Amino acid sequence: MTATIDRQAIREALDGPGITALRGAFPAQWADRLRADIEREFTSARAREGGAVGRGHNRWYVEVHPEAIAGFVDIVSHPWFVAVCDEVLGADYRIVEIGFDIPFPGARDQPWHRDFPAPPETTGQHRLTSLAFNLTAVDTAEDMGPFEIAPGTQWDDHPDFDHGMFPPQWHYPRYEQLAERKYPRRGDISARSALTIHRGTASSGTSARPVLVVGVDAPGAGHDEFHDLQVTRGFQDALLTQVRNHLAARVVDELTPIVQQHTIEGLVMGDAEE
Repeated sequence: MTATIDRQAIREALDGPGITALRGAFPAQWADRLRADIEREFTSARAREGGAVGRGHNRWYVEVHPEAIAGFVDIVSHPWFVAVCDEVLGADYRIVEIGFDIPFPGARDQPWHRDFPAPPETTGQHRLTSLAFNLTAVDTAEDMGPFEIAPGTQWDDHPDFDHGMFPPQWHYPRYEQLAERKYPRRGDISARSALTIHRGTASSGTSARPVLVVGVDAPGAGHDEFHDLQVTRGFQDALLTQVRNHLAARVVDELTPIVQQHTIEGLVMGDAEE
């Protein structure tokens, strides 16, 4: 399978539009199990303080440990996932985050944003140092509030971005002209630069749109400081060497529930100002 992966196309997609995808990477039934895991973890997270963080009206983000997601190893050992990470981030890439976003019915348009400020390697050297992989747990429909991205904007470098992440509204017409909505189906996987300007759109339907997120860094990118992945020793010992060598996780006797740290205040504040 690895021989059929076009690494040049991967590089061109992430350097160009800032996003690429593999359709049908997993069976739909695999994604159904993913949805069950997400729903279970969301219920648990909402029952404890700091277990979930708001990303706007009727939107939540929850970071989890790898053991909470039955398909975690399937994802990070998939030849396409490995090829994307190796091609863009280098052979010593580090898996630093696993979590999920859920926009529920009634979610509103998010402000256009990137997930963190662009580092000097990107603005000065035209090099990406992190990627976000997304896997939907449902077949995305228009009324679910699809993910919307402005291709090519991962290289934008404007001093007027609030906190380096939120462009002022006079930039919006350009993003709206570039905007592409994505309609992934169960089993698809995508990879994008979290610096590419994007937003979740308003949900007018009756169904939630849960999406798993796996964050990966190049060496020295530093996003592991905002996360605290943990694995039990038994889980770590059972991992493929290839996975174990790339996983930035503490080995513990017992998993501790995660208190969410990756808060994007502008998403909540922007919603409050509507």
